Amino acid sequence: MAEKKNISRRKFIIRGGLGTIGVVAVGSYIFRNPIRRSILEMANSMEMAYVGPTDDPMIWFEIDQNNHIILHSPKVEMGQGTFTGMVQLASEELEINPEELRVVHAASATGNVDGISTGGSTSIASMWVPLRELAATFREMLKGVAAQKLDTSKEQIQIRGGQIGFDKNWLPLSEVASALQDTDIPEAPSLKPIGEHRVIGKDIPRVDLHPKIFGHPIFGMDAALPDMLYGAVVRPTKIGARFVSADYAAAEKMLGVVKIVREEDFIGVVAETYTQAENAKNAVSVTWEAPADLNTADILEQIQVGNGKSSIIQKEGRALAEEDEPVEMEFRSPLGAHAQLEPNGVVASVEGDKVTLMISTQVVALTRKEVAARLDFDEENVNVIPTYLGGGFGRRLHTPHAIQAALMSRAVGRPVKYFFSRKEEFQHDMFRPPTHHVMKGSLNADGKLMHLEHHFVSGAVGNNSPLMPAGLPTILGADIGAIRGGFLQYTAVPNLRSTYWHVELPFATSWWRSLGLLANTFAIESFMDVMAQKSGMNAAEFRLAHIPEDAAGIRLKNVIRAAVETSGYTEELKEGRAMGFAASTDAGTPCAQVAEVSVENNEIRVHKFTVAMDPGIAVNPDQVRAQCEGSVIMGMSAAMFEEMTIENGELQPEIYGPYKMALMKHAPKEIEVVLLQGIDRPGPVGEPPLGPVAAAIANAVFRLTGQRLTEMPFRLG
Repeated sequence: MAEKKNISRRKFIIRGGLGTIGVVAVGSYIFRNPIRRSILEMANSMEMAYVGPTDDPMIWFEIDQNNHIILHSPKVEMGQGTFTGMVQLASEELEINPEELRVVHAASATGNVDGISTGGSTSIASMWVPLRELAATFREMLKGVAAQKLDTSKEQIQIRGGQIGFDKNWLPLSEVASALQDTDIPEAPSLKPIGEHRVIGKDIPRVDLHPKIFGHPIFGMDAALPDMLYGAVVRPTKIGARFVSADYAAAEKMLGVVKIVREEDFIGVVAETYTQAENAKNAVSVTWEAPADLNTADILEQIQVGNGKSSIIQKEGRALAEEDEPVEMEFRSPLGAHAQLEPNGVVASVEGDKVTLMISTQVVALTRKEVAARLDFDEENVNVIPTYLGGGFGRRLHTPHAIQAALMSRAVGRPVKYFFSRKEEFQHDMFRPPTHHVMKGSLNADGKLMHLEHHFVSGAVGNNSPLMPAGLPTILGADIGAIRGGFLQYTAVPNLRSTYWHVELPFATSWWRSLGLLANTFAIESFMDVMAQKSGMNAAEFRLAHIPEDAAGIRLKNVIRAAVETSGYTEELKEGRAMGFAASTDAGTPCAQVAEVSVENNEIRVHKFTVAMDPGIAVNPDQVRAQCEGSVIMGMSAAMFEEMTIENGELQPEIYGPYKMALMKHAPKEIEVVLLQGIDRPGPVGEPPLGPVAAAIANAVFRLTGQRLTEMPFRLG
């Protein structure tokens, strides 16, 4: 490959996107609160740029010996349809049909490594410019070589069906690709105008549909290597338990056991089969030292507004006073599990100073870094091969079990496959933290809000995550994950306050789909419904009256009006059913929803959800609608059923079933999605539609029963 050209300023900005917040925060630390609030507001609304190599198409695109074009994706596919969207972005600029492009996960050995993660609803939005530029550049490189070989101009050349050429003069793509190594990488050509798109904006079938329908071994649990053994790790069941000693003499003698691996921070068992490894693990006698047993009530006592470290994240005008005759309400959300179908796991193989990892992970770069550090290897010698994920939702934003599997593999000299049991997955999850909210507000004589305040407390979401730059949580003064959705979007209200309290919990809490958005929107939008009722205004009109006419406000107003019009929103009861309204803006994507519910045998039944969302350009509208549908179902499940509890120091439940979730019978018969395009680029999609779900249901239940639901999961009293 010829020497690379310098990276353009645009690409430098893309690479440096994450660091911007940290640099500004450090530079402004002396000014503290006012600057902090500005930075936090920017972090809450910004769309994360792609952080990875964008200057070399040759590590993104491959042409194999069968003349197939293969895109090596640094973003992983965990069911969200990312691969399909990437096919559309790339094939548009390659000027080929989508079916002519295949997507695979980029192994870290290719050099195409996402510097952060797959998460935050950023995969398609962050790839909008870089991937199209890379595809267009690769197209021009191919055409340039082909034009030379065929003695014609590049303008004559086309790519079609594994061949490249013109008229009756065609060459196999593989023949042209072999000459690319000696080709300079040109400046990225101009991209197609939006009006000329053939593939972007169209509904095309999921590219991963066939292997999933036919059960191909594409997931982490399917991964295997020759001569593979199975591993298991001894884990405590009590919160905060510390290892004291262990007796594994009996386990060593059990059938199939190859080795007991004793490391400074874990005991691993390696055996010929999964069952043998699990049986031997259970035979290890461990003495643990645990603190006093905790129960759910102990955690709720900690998660109380006023406890922990506080930070005012939004401030306008003056604070509420008693003479304002404030209305005040409290809301809560519980500890929640990810409960993804595929448990965490990995296949690790250590050979000499090299490691191969086949793993379900959202963080290829972090996994490579941590394994290399623990084994004292160069990062380049750790090849992380991502698989399809059987659900992610943030659960795989840290996968340190790769270290344990690698150490077990090194100890036995053979590949080792290690997966969590379902009990381990539930008890050693990185949970969605519980929250507590105090909402306050007052109305003026015209029935409009004079004050609106949101005070809330949460355990860690972004804090304590290895994805966060060191020291950034301290500088920012608030957890950027927990405050997601915690800002008040009704900025036409003259007096606003949003105050966050942070509490450290004695077990791991972290990223969960939409982060703090679901809980924060539940509190804010439920309270907005209360204030709308007190004002005598229609709930949707009340919200519209408190949204400014700036760019973000106009987009939010448009989705509110679209949801009202599409659903026929009314506050009158019809045939035993009621409608509830809620709206939120997450990462720059506004969304409004209407839930239609009834109550039957003291149970909430959701019959229909209407979702209006403005994601900007919908690269694949069908995919975006599917994300909205998935968010509604997941939001319903969290709002109506899901809850982890703590009993005698143990997190419960341990399996599906006791951990209640929404079932097929609970799904609404209809989810109608309306997509608007308020900006000329794609915005985040996967998490914004989760925000309004709980509040929309709760507001409908109030109109039906007169009971204001203030705690998730919902229970009718």
